[in-house]
Amino acid sequence: MKKILFLLVAFSAAAFANEVNVANETLKAYSMIAAGLGLGLAALGGAIGMGHTAAATIAGTARNPGLGAKLMTTMFIALAMIEAQVIYALVIALIALYANPYLG
Repeated sequence: MKKILFLLVAFSAAAFANEVNVANETLKAYSMIAAGLGLGLAALGGAIGMGHTAAATIAGTARNPGLGAKLMTTMFIALAMIEAQVIYALVIALIALYANPYLG
């Protein structure tokens, strides 16, 4: 219920804004919320993916210690790709905050 009330207040502020400055400030606030949520979700997903990758590598090394070096190399490549996705989310969040194309 609190979430619905918050959304109604937020949307009513944008709907009744009659000045361009107020609309820009509202858009900036929404951009900050979206950037924070997006980056948080990307970091959460990246952390979960990295945890699964490390667990699978440890399990594989425990089953066959001779393949430990190959598994570690593959794990580091996978971790770099996962981290790249989080960095892309950071770049998009920074663009939304500082170079927002929707602000006049």
